[in-house]
Amino acid sequence: MYDVLYYKSYFDTMIMNEREKDSIVRYWIETAKRDNETLITLFESGRYPESLFFGHIVIEKMIKGLIVKNTASLPPFTHDLIHLADLAHLLLSKEETNFLSLLNRFNIRARYPEYKLSLYKKCNKKFTEANLKNFKQLYKKLCQKLN
Repeated sequence: MYDVLYYKSYFDTMIMNEREKDSIVRYWIETAKRDNETLITLFESGRYPESLFFGHIVIEKMIKGLIVKNTASLPPFTHDLIHLADLAHLLLSKEETNFLSLLNRFNIRARYPEYKLSLYKKCNKKFTEANLKNFKQLYKKLCQKLN
């Protein structure tokens, strides 16, 4: 399996063949699967904002896998799920697009402390459960598209 930085620098100058493309897609699927397990553990331990942050990461990785699968090109270094979905040529419902927009808000690693605090207050168990239900539906749909 390729390390992200390795495959980015190695494949920048070449056209991907099917074997290379499949290997990179597998990388995105496997790392998303691992992060999904982390999401579940975080939710079960009451770390609701962090579980939604991992929801963003999982969906981002799945979409990046679809970019590689559908375009045979590497995904850009961005975390904007709407932009990535467009690059992957995903046909999403309005509800799914709105959900991606909501998930974008949970990419909080580099946000300002006051923004994080307001987000943490909003992410109670009920709010998180509702959004994880949408996450599971979208994750399942993306898994089907990658198979």
